[in-house]
Amino acid sequence: MALLRALLSSMLLVSFFISLTESREFLVGGKTNAWKIPSSESESLNKWAEASPFQIGDSLVWNYDPSKDSLLQVSKKDYDSCNTSSPIAVYKDGITKVKLDRSGPFYFISGTQRNCEKGQKLVTVVLSGRREFFNVSPAPSPVEFGGPAVAPTSDGTSLRGSLMAILGVLMRLVLLEMML
Repeated sequence: MALLRALLSSMLLVSFFISLTESREFLVGGKTNAWKIPSSESESLNKWAEASPFQIGDSLVWNYDPSKDSLLQVSKKDYDSCNTSSPIAVYKDGITKVKLDRSGPFYFISGTQRNCEKGQKLVTVVLSGRREFFNVSPAPSPVEFGGPAVAPTSDGTSLRGSLMAILGVLMRLVLLEMML
């Protein structure tokens, strides 16, 4: 019985540490085809993303009709003015995945200037470090970046789901061992 408790405690501890370090993918807006002109301020993608900041290694995924729109990663100045003429990166594939590979702000606007001017844009702030076992980095001050703090509403589940399946198999093996 003591062996079972030790094994279960160890498995729970490992699953906790893995969940702290995994990267996540976030569907922008939390749903397909959310990359559009918001109908109100409350439907702004920046409102969607305000709950908690992103971590280095996370990815944002956009779904949109590439025949009608595109996605530009831009500087803060171009974000503020909806300038589409000098982007950092241009995406036109309809299913765009951008890895958040550094700390600080990331600015995205519609490739159609009038859509950007009507609010089709997103700013994200990425924490300075990936959460590690006992070294959780604090969120940066939103004032430092001159924009709102943003956050995902979905979370990564693939690694967590796989880990839970492995834990289930291990628990069954331990219980079978005890019965024999």
